[in-house]
Amino acid sequence: MEIYRHQNDRKMKQNRVGELEYLTFPILEETGMVRHLFSTRLGGVSEGIYASMNLSYTRGDRKDAVDENYRRIAGVLGCAPEDIVCSDQTHTTNLKAVGREDGGKGITRPRNYKDVDGLLTDEPGIILATFYADCVPLYFVDTKRRAIALAHSGWRGTVARMGQCVVEKMREVFGTDPADIVAAVGPSICQDCYEVSEDVAEAFCREFGKQDQEQEILVARGGGKYQLDLWRANEIVLTEAGILPSRIQVTDICTCHNSDYLFSHRASQGKRGNLGAFLGLL
Repeated sequence: MEIYRHQNDRKMKQNRVGELEYLTFPILEETGMVRHLFSTRLGGVSEGIYASMNLSYTRGDRKDAVDENYRRIAGVLGCAPEDIVCSDQTHTTNLKAVGREDGGKGITRPRNYKDVDGLLTDEPGIILATFYADCVPLYFVDTKRRAIALAHSGWRGTVARMGQCVVEKMREVFGTDPADIVAAVGPSICQDCYEVSEDVAEAFCREFGKQDQEQEILVARGGGKYQLDLWRANEIVLTEAGILPSRIQVTDICTCHNSDYLFSHRASQGKRGNLGAFLGLL
């Protein structure tokens, strides 16, 4: 499917296996250490507002359809649904280190944790999974320590510097040096589509105003409305956390602009399924 892309020197790759389409980052592929993808709406069995690759069990879709969607995603990743471990997202900056013993949680068996917006591991054999419909997926690969993390960052997570929280947690758990991290900012709502109210804009001004960075991420539209650039805000957070700019890839694909291809909460007025970000060590 042809999709709308923003001008960007580093394009995400569109991939297709049968009817299933997914997106990947060249910068992550080039590490040779991980398997990853970001799902699209295409290639699943869900119907109606969930058509067709819905990965949420909690939005009203049939369980058997979501089960089959996960089976298909797992096939592309070269794993089983029992190897995938899922977040429990509530717009926090809470992070959890997981291992093979956590495989299947959120899909084939219940999670025994709550309020977890990011996952990290240094164990091959499991796939981290987080979920989206406009918020920002953040991928991290420590190429020296062979450790990875995946995190969900909406506006609340971004203003709370989720990316920095991940870097600090990777340092604590794995001894990661930020200079060894390759990172990616995934498909999400772009600045053109993301209008926010004055209270949200003020929160970003407080957090990013010290170096006049608010001028890069906020455009005033009048009437107390602003356009917010979550892509740039997260890129700033990652670089200030010590990740080298040359080792960060920012998406060129907006969920809201491409709502036939990607689920968008804003474009659908909340009538939608969920996309998934997946990352695992080889």
